[in-house]
Amino acid sequence: MLVETSQVMSDPLQQLLDIEAIKQLKARYFRCMDTKDWSGFRDVFTDDAVLEAEGRVREGGENIAGFISKLLADVVTVHHGHMPEITLTGPDTATGVWAMFDYVEFPDHPEASFRGYGHYAEEYVRGDGGWRIRHLTLTRLRVDPLGGG
Repeated sequence: MLVETSQVMSDPLQQLLDIEAIKQLKARYFRCMDTKDWSGFRDVFTDDAVLEAEGRVREGGENIAGFISKLLADVVTVHHGHMPEITLTGPDTATGVWAMFDYVEFPDHPEASFRGYGHYAEEYVRGDGGWRIRHLTLTRLRVDPLGGG
């Protein structure tokens, strides 16, 4: 969605470029998580980022990346984000909602493996290094066990 307010740049081309940059950021988030590129994964978050998922909150980009890297180190994952709804809220801020699917296979605990469906609700900020995720809330609407065990 392209938005024109006094806070947002009125240049439609720049708006499209910013939205595309945010889509590329989210693509890196998924790819880095699934390929276990933890340095790249860390780089998608601001230093003061917040992640909310499954009733838990993690704060700080370093803490988030450290937690996820330990949780998923030996886990097979496939994450897809679909149908982004990105709104530019200022010259260097934006929000987004992504429909999502994830496949999570725990080799040592097949009974915990699942397919999940839901949404990411996010806030983005642009700094010296480009766009980053400042706040991410993951909500799963449906979880299907993989039936391991």
